[in-house]
Amino acid sequence: MRLLTIGQAARLAGVTAMALRHYDAIGLLRPAVVDPATGYRRYEQDQVDQARRIRQLRALDLPLDVVRRLLESDLDTVREALRQHRTRVDARITRLRGVLHAIDHALTDDGEPTMTTPEYADEADQHRHFAKTLFNEVWRLMEKEDRSPADDAWMIHMAHASAYHWLEVGTPENVARSHWQCSRVYTVVGRAEPALYHAHLVLETCRANGIGDWDLAFAYEALSRAYTLAGEKEQARSWLERARLAADEIAADDDRELLLADLATILV
Repeated sequence: MRLLTIGQAARLAGVTAMALRHYDAIGLLRPAVVDPATGYRRYEQDQVDQARRIRQLRALDLPLDVVRRLLESDLDTVREALRQHRTRVDARITRLRGVLHAIDHALTDDGEPTMTTPEYADEADQHRHFAKTLFNEVWRLMEKEDRSPADDAWMIHMAHASAYHWLEVGTPENVARSHWQCSRVYTVVGRAEPALYHAHLVLETCRANGIGDWDLAFAYEALSRAYTLAGEKEQARSWLERARLAADEIAADDDRELLLADLATILV
């Protein structure tokens, strides 16, 4: 059997020679032969397939120890590991979006940004405090990978309570984002009809108030995610494509990357 040089193996696998050396160093993929005199590595063809699989798994942001375990696992084990990893990635995206919302709320407060409201200046101030507090608590629950049915119930009620307070005193952007959160909560708990209802409200709010940028893009994302849950694949794909096109209109690079990472979790 003809052995491949490290450069040939790397090109066929779609990785760099440096990556193959790293895989060797950590015991993830040893070369078939190492010349004792020169240290040159040689690889067999089936090792190219292994390197290609490592690249594919690493592209999904799986840790190396998990990749090592999955290389010799059957298809069912790999699928279960990917399902668990998807849950973690979704929680990570949810956490980042929650941080982004918290920053936006802090920056839109009057005066200096503050994280606490010890006293209420007036009724509107009280509404804003509860809207933000409940909004952030919903994110905390969505980040839990071991939520109980009771947690789900609390999450739903708090999302609606936050939306109520924003409807009282919030900007159109606040209202759109509160509907977005309600839609996401319902997709998390597997309820398509209310998820679609609130996703459409996000879009209607954006259109009625001339809201664009990432709020509009996430309106499309919410619709795609909700239609996916409802099993309406054609609609889901259509809204997903709109969301991807809308990403080009997002001004901030970080916001655009967050949207694209969120869209990657929609499996239509």
